[in-house]
Amino acid sequence: MDRLQVLFDCGPLGAPTAFRAPVKLIRADQPKQVSGAMEALKQAQEDGKWLAGYASYELGFIFSHKLRWLLPELRDCPLLLFGVFDAVEPWVHAEAAGQADLKRPEALWSFERYSEAFDQLQAHIAAGDLYQGNLTFPMRSEYRGDLEALYQQLRVRQPVRHGALVDLGGPAILSRSPELFFRCDAEGRLTTRPMKGTAPRGATPEEDAANAEWLRTSEKNQAENLMIVDLLRNDVSRISEIGSVKVPELFAVESYATVHQMTSRITSQLREGVGLPEILAALFPCGSVTGAPKIMAMTLLRKLEEMARNVYCGAVGWVAPDGRMEFNVAIRTLTCWSDGRVDLNVGGGIVHDSRAREGYDEALLKSRFAWLD
Repeated sequence: MDRLQVLFDCGPLGAPTAFRAPVKLIRADQPKQVSGAMEALKQAQEDGKWLAGYASYELGFIFSHKLRWLLPELRDCPLLLFGVFDAVEPWVHAEAAGQADLKRPEALWSFERYSEAFDQLQAHIAAGDLYQGNLTFPMRSEYRGDLEALYQQLRVRQPVRHGALVDLGGPAILSRSPELFFRCDAEGRLTTRPMKGTAPRGATPEEDAANAEWLRTSEKNQAENLMIVDLLRNDVSRISEIGSVKVPELFAVESYATVHQMTSRITSQLREGVGLPEILAALFPCGSVTGAPKIMAMTLLRKLEEMARNVYCGAVGWVAPDGRMEFNVAIRTLTCWSDGRVDLNVGGGIVHDSRAREGYDEALLKSRFAWLD
């Protein structure tokens, strides 16, 4: 396992960080293996080890008896996969000395196919079954060359705080996520930062500033963002000290290479004894990639999307021996196979006054993180 590794743009060292040569892997492919894997993760941390890896979106179906029956049988990735490490080290960019190329992604859903699912989801919203649903669809690409070099090229193209490369056997996961799922310090202070609301970057400084201001003041985007903030406040309260859940930042706009994004920040103090298994059981998957109410949204989206999301919309992250941990929401994420195939998904939130063409175009805009030309 000497060649296996996990790299983070900004890891526990506060800088690019490498987890190399795991002493063991903890993995769950089937529902019956999840409980044992969670216990193994907890024990490894208590033994002074570091953890790094991912949880697939479909792990969320295991945490609710109302969803377990919807778990897709055909899944390309484990429900969870983590390496156990003795230590971490700085990742030096110069180590990625190879070459790589990535073909522009192509949508596997036409606009007509998307519009059909969109209309069905919006009908459920009109009927009062849910307020918002995060509809996604698959895309396909190809890469050639060295994965670590590809990771570095994408890092340069679109810097984000929560990017990572997970290469623990099977498909490699290359995440360029700008979204924090949750962060916890050694004293149990939890922060989550949901992202909901998108606008394109402008062609000129004036247009760019106007687009950012439009997003900042958009009542529609604020309403969508607030739905997810309320959902996450409720989820976070299940594992937090009474009265400790706060929203210190609402409707902030963050700018990236191709898009502006609206984010909010929620904080709390975790209850005594709450660790990674309890946090995942309460929060996973992040409400920003499901919709609200979460159970109904996940149920309807499972039927509309047909295929498993796999690691997309799951979480990639690390855990330190002292209880610190940080996980992203695995959006803007590539699943890279040894034969050169690359799978990815894109999507966005749908509410009662959303329009199909705008939703489809916004989703395609988000795929530009994977353009190298």
